[in-house]
Amino acid sequence: MQLKLNQIKNVYCVGRNYRQHAAELGNDVPEEPMFFLKPGHALLPMDGRTLELPANRGDIHYEAELVLHIRRPYEPGIRANDMIDSIALGLDLTLREVQTALKRKGHPWLAAKGFKGSAPIGDFKPYPGLDKLRTTLFQLRKNGITVQSGQSSEMIFDIQQIIDYCGKHYGLDADDLIYTGTPAGVGALADGDLLELFWDNALSGTLRIAMKA
Repeated sequence: MQLKLNQIKNVYCVGRNYRQHAAELGNDVPEEPMFFLKPGHALLPMDGRTLELPANRGDIHYEAELVLHIRRPYEPGIRANDMIDSIALGLDLTLREVQTALKRKGHPWLAAKGFKGSAPIGDFKPYPGLDKLRTTLFQLRKNGITVQSGQSSEMIFDIQQIIDYCGKHYGLDADDLIYTGTPAGVGALADGDLLELFWDNALSGTLRIAMKA
């Protein structure tokens, strides 16, 4: 399914939405959905291309996520099934040491989360409904080895809660994206890594990593 990334308006991301991921980084579990934004320039198709990343800014971590494409403006009481028309799998790439330093200072995460190419995204698929999402496994494989796997039933804040919170506090409109959080298993990238995203064992996107000084 084709979707023009240059038509995307807002890229919302939910942090710490899987308990085991929060635990592996030593973070508290939030009491309400924790959102941050990525610029549209962060989006990059996972179509087999090579992504160049800086080799001199500390570890860059991969975070595989289920991504929702919003089809219409938010209204109070609207069902998630009426808000979403397609889904994809994507990566929230993070300059981890930069993020840690920003958190200590109480500064925003943009430098760690919003750099160019930090939101690679795979093929969009027709939205299958909440019930199917809850039971369908997505995976990230690095160099052929599964490093992350999850499904939306494991989220701390489910998809309806995410949409309601985002729509109420920030607004949601057609052609917005929501990265819904990552399961446990995040780790650092290295030069030459091949990343492959799978939805229900079907390949959804591929990306090769090149680290450049």
